[in-house]
Amino acid sequence: MQRILVWDWPTRIGHWVMAIAFLIAYVTGESEEWRLVHVWAGGTLAGVVVFRLIWGLIGSRHARFFSFIRSPRAARDYLLGLLHGNTEHHTGHNPAGGYAILALLVLGLATAATGWPVYQDIGGEWLGELHEGVVNAMLAVVLIHLAGVLVGSLAHRENLPRAMVTGYKLGRSEEAISGPAIWAVPLLLACALFSAWWLSL
Repeated sequence: MQRILVWDWPTRIGHWVMAIAFLIAYVTGESEEWRLVHVWAGGTLAGVVVFRLIWGLIGSRHARFFSFIRSPRAARDYLLGLLHGNTEHHTGHNPAGGYAILALLVLGLATAATGWPVYQDIGGEWLGELHEGVVNAMLAVVLIHLAGVLVGSLAHRENLPRAMVTGYKLGRSEEAISGPAIWAVPLLLACALFSAWWLSL
């Protein structure tokens, strides 16, 4: 095992932009004064989610869904292994973490899909309550994800947050990805334009 490049820069940028956008949207959600900031943060979140869904199909090895979406039994076995102090190291996302990523993406889309009509005064009070419920569900998954990152870091003696900054994790040399994916730039720009278009409606 050695330090190898696992997370490409589009995955890392998307991860942190999504986290920051959600945080800003959450803390400004109840403020009329910061309503526009809230909406822009939500639009940014939507754009990042769209990008990540596409990148999960065409991105580098460890960013693709097929590399970390495993059976529910695999996720259960991984969690049981954590409880018993016998965990298998995964170079990319572990099986339980893979489901957390999927949940965050689905809830991110649902947050944007329910929030935009509320901003446009469409749907009435029930939609506002649904939006709030989806946001709270996403917050719960975020907290579970953070707890999992902490536990995983301790169990594997590896700084997982730092890995999402530098891109480097422990793994076998044959599991390393190649250099930066320059062709992700037009895709990122397209998703940014999507966010701007959404917010202009």
